[in-house]
Amino acid sequence: MTSRPTTLGALRASGYADRSVKQEVAANAAARMAQGLPVVEGLVGFDETVLPALETALLAGHDFILLGERGQAKSRILRALVTLLDELVPVVAGSEVNDHPYRPFSSQGRAALARYGDDTPIAWMPREQRFAEKLATPDIAVADLIGDVDPIKVAEGRHLADEETIHFGLVPRHNRGIVAINELPDLAERIQVALLNVMEERDVQIRGYSLRLPLDLLVVATANPEDYTNRGRIITPLKDRFGAEVRTHYPLRLAEEVAVMRQEARLPQILPPPAAPAPHSGEILPPPELAPHSGGILPPPAELAPHPGGILPVTVPDFMAEVLAAFTRALRTAAEVNQRSGVSVRFSTGNLETLAASAARRALRNGERRAVARPCDLAQVLSAGMGKVEFETFEEGREAEILERLLRRALLEVFRRRTGRVDLSGLVARFDQGLSVETGDLVSGVDLLAQIDEVPGLARLLSALAVDEESPDLAAAALEFALEGLHLSRKLDRDDLGPGAFRYRQR
Repeated sequence: MTSRPTTLGALRASGYADRSVKQEVAANAAARMAQGLPVVEGLVGFDETVLPALETALLAGHDFILLGERGQAKSRILRALVTLLDELVPVVAGSEVNDHPYRPFSSQGRAALARYGDDTPIAWMPREQRFAEKLATPDIAVADLIGDVDPIKVAEGRHLADEETIHFGLVPRHNRGIVAINELPDLAERIQVALLNVMEERDVQIRGYSLRLPLDLLVVATANPEDYTNRGRIITPLKDRFGAEVRTHYPLRLAEEVAVMRQEARLPQILPPPAAPAPHSGEILPPPELAPHSGGILPPPAELAPHPGGILPVTVPDFMAEVLAAFTRALRTAAEVNQRSGVSVRFSTGNLETLAASAARRALRNGERRAVARPCDLAQVLSAGMGKVEFETFEEGREAEILERLLRRALLEVFRRRTGRVDLSGLVARFDQGLSVETGDLVSGVDLLAQIDEVPGLARLLSALAVDEESPDLAAAALEFALEGLHLSRKLDRDDLGPGAFRYRQR
């Protein structure tokens, strides 16, 4: 910053390149592509579909609209565009509309150039200040986006005919940057009309003023396909102003859905509570480990000791994450679900967080030092996700039944794919001999395994489920997954013992 030109003359002498925002974005996108880097970080499953269309629109210098259902990373793409801007750009110091020093068009910019000439002071604007995101709502006015006469400036003595009485809105104030409008169809038609000249003719009319504003902008927007195509709530002339349409979609493959869930989910970060200090009576107490057991301070049991890292580790095995992903994909194709509303990736992400939280709850209740998600935690997923899916009207009253059926179908699908070549007949034979196993969302992994002296074929089961760590908690999760899969395959019976508690027995 200190070594950059501070006046217009110094800027010209430095040979600073004069280019528009769209040229700037295209050049930076091209540089990333030449290095083999994605133009937008953090996108999963878009390499062969969305990214080619996005890269083409950026290289072409087009204003574009992202068209897709909710939860398809549209907002993530919009916000990532700021990384394609230059780190710093020069503006006329004090300009409300970020005048380019070579071509100022505001009254402040023109006045500064006329007064100082090559000594016109220059400021350097960071790219974060050149991005504006506006959520389209019906109450937005033209003044919010374009501008209006400022009564305070009039009260200060300026004449109404003075251009300086105008208070510019969001769009002019982000000249030489990116303006993103989320959910464009929700913008009232008369407000959409106000954007027409901004995007094409570059002139703005405010309360009778006709100002020629050669705005340098990249305009991007998002929309839902139903609003965009069926209801026609984006006026046709505005559609014509966008040079490209980029279609987004939900993950096409199960592995991509799991990857998005893992990337976006925020698993519980639970710190153990600090130990309460013992009451001090004024006398010197012996150290806790030496205190007598009756009336003294007992050392905490080993299994209740806090984790050395200070945070309870929470693990969601891959096979459990796949169940959640398969559940979401089943909902997206179910006839009972309103597909016009869609089933967002946020639904999958929220389910993963709920599953992990249920496992953490069990670990905390049982004093375990690690939490591992198991099939019994899926009951909490059903409960938490009940209001997140929109069903067809003729399915009213059957929502819980439909969700449970589709979740069971998803678990069975993953079970068959994962364990199709694993011989579990030895485990079934143990139940034929009278074995029964009780589990639940508050049954620890150690207690679950203790009910079976030896699990036939456990090593092959763990290998099929990609569990490569020797851990009782993970082994318990794999065993319970196998028991639930055998139950859904009609090889074992399951009795409900109460909320979140089950017994597996011979069929």
